[in-house]
Amino acid sequence: MKLKNALILLLTATIWGVAFVAQSVGMDYVSPFTFNGVRSIIGGLVLIPVILVLDRKKKAEGKDYKAPGDRKTLILGGICCGVALCVASNFQQFGVMYTSVGKVGFITACYIIIVPILSLFLGKKCSPAIAGAVVLAVAGLYLLCMSGSDHGLQKGDFLIMICSFIFSIHIMIIDYFSPAVDGVKMSCIQFLVSGAISLVGMLIFEEPHITQILIAWKPILYAGVMSCGVGYTLQIVGQKGVNPASASLILSLESSISVLAGWLILGQKLTGREILGCVLMFSAIVLAQVPDVILSRKTGER
Repeated sequence: MKLKNALILLLTATIWGVAFVAQSVGMDYVSPFTFNGVRSIIGGLVLIPVILVLDRKKKAEGKDYKAPGDRKTLILGGICCGVALCVASNFQQFGVMYTSVGKVGFITACYIIIVPILSLFLGKKCSPAIAGAVVLAVAGLYLLCMSGSDHGLQKGDFLIMICSFIFSIHIMIIDYFSPAVDGVKMSCIQFLVSGAISLVGMLIFEEPHITQILIAWKPILYAGVMSCGVGYTLQIVGQKGVNPASASLILSLESSISVLAGWLILGQKLTGREILGCVLMFSAIVLAQVPDVILSRKTGER
């Protein structure tokens, strides 16, 4: 994996980790579909001027950026990503209502287990290091999820686990489409699709009030501009040419960052058992990256 791609994905994980705080705070003012609908539309709109600037730059450089067939693939990829993102983000948003920011971040990181498994079904090999990391991650997630008074699966945990599975599919969809299309344009389409579906859910299941949305402008704006507009676009760009299993492990660092953000900003704490789970998961992430770092040094890849 190139260092540039790894750093882009790490920045994405940082933005997402802090975004869990914004999502938690936003739930004090608006309902899940409202929050996701508004933030996704903002994320899509923010990218439109970026796309216009990049297109002008490509025209000035004389690049052929509209190859035949790209438009159809781009639209299909954006719609598929948008549907997956909508389902995953709404399950996550409902889960935020029932558990802490730290647990949401770590349980969402279940995709580090699911993505390699899905990759095997698609004929992609999994290195021994990643397999070992998955074992550590399973142990860590067990300590995190089974940490209630009865050590059973809690409602919020279950919702976030479903979210994690859909995010795994989202990662695989990006892996399929990103090499063939413009990442920023596909990101813009996915937000507009996700936002439109969420807004329909808002109108059917919720009673939105403009005053509540305006009161929650700070968390919604951060989630829309940074988490959506910047974060998911960086994911698509950084994931190009990267093994989806390796990409998912770097992105799962959002879980560690979410715990720190929840502690520093919201004063949320984890039990000793949950902290041990976090340590195991963080160790799994580091273990999975060791082979890539060694390989990069041997080949002189930068």
